[in-house]
Amino acid sequence: MSVDLSGARWFKSSRSGAGKECVEVAFLPAGRVGVRDSKNPQGPALVFGAAEWRSFTADVESGVFDL
Repeated sequence: MSVDLSGARWFKSSRSGAGKECVEVAFLPAGRVGVRDSKNPQGPALVFGAAEWRSFTADVESGVFDL
């Protein structure tokens, strides 16, 4: 799937520190969500469908990825 990201509005979490070890997120048309490395904004981005993003954020909130 090819998605045009040229007009995407990227942002970092308000909880991000001043460091550059962050990801940026963009909410895209059709419920898609883009994710990219803030250190390499011209690099590749991952694009998730709405259901995939909801599942991922639900797992984050429930602690699935906690170490």
